[in-house]
Amino acid sequence: MTCREVADFLSEYLNGELPAREHGLFEEHLRRCPNCVEYLAIYRATVTLGRHAFDDADAAERGVPEGLVSAILSAHSRERSAGS
Repeated sequence: MTCREVADFLSEYLNGELPAREHGLFEEHLRRCPNCVEYLAIYRATVTLGRHAFDDADAAERGVPEGLVSAILSAHSRERSAGS
């Protein structure tokens, strides 16, 4: 599995929806690719923050560092630009 394929399958992986073969290949790739491990961690954090984006509490009140919020928004913006 390539880094691009890992990125394509992130959602299915986190939701437990990957077939067994792809799941194994995905995890094998993670064992040898620190960049994808980091990307997965950032993706998980983004999903978590996204789930709470419309909570009544402000992100700062929940202890989410402003730098993290800015980095996520910047990465999202770059990803959308790259996809165009």
